[in-house]
Amino acid sequence: MIVKQIRLSEKAKDQLIRIKGRTGIQQWNILCRWALCLSLQEPIPPVDDEIAADSNVEMTWQVFGGEYQELYEALVIQRCVQDGLGTDPATLAKQFRLHLHRGIAYMSASNYIKSPLDLLKLALTENERLQAQGDENKV
Repeated sequence: MIVKQIRLSEKAKDQLIRIKGRTGIQQWNILCRWALCLSLQEPIPPVDDEIAADSNVEMTWQVFGGEYQELYEALVIQRCVQDGLGTDPATLAKQFRLHLHRGIAYMSASNYIKSPLDLLKLALTENERLQAQGDENKV
């Protein structure tokens, strides 16, 4: 496991509250999983900033990852290798936090995300997105 406990910054908490309101998804861990994956798909590494752990939103790694916690860990490890950062525990924990918070910021800043379907569309390839749009227009 990359970290035992995950505590979000107050800023990330506020951003997630807005995302929860827009999407109707009430579980912090589900939104955080989407945020992590959204950041990991970006080609540029996140900015190396200090992130305060000053909110009351906290979850264990098991709650964050659920039954797929090993997959999330492997994704972070792979990304660290890809970025040439190494895979020591401190680097993995830091990169996980940076990606998580960047993903939350992306989700919060986007006026595009208004429903769970919008999150799903972010995960699709460009061709799949075009196909989904075509299918929506047929309805």
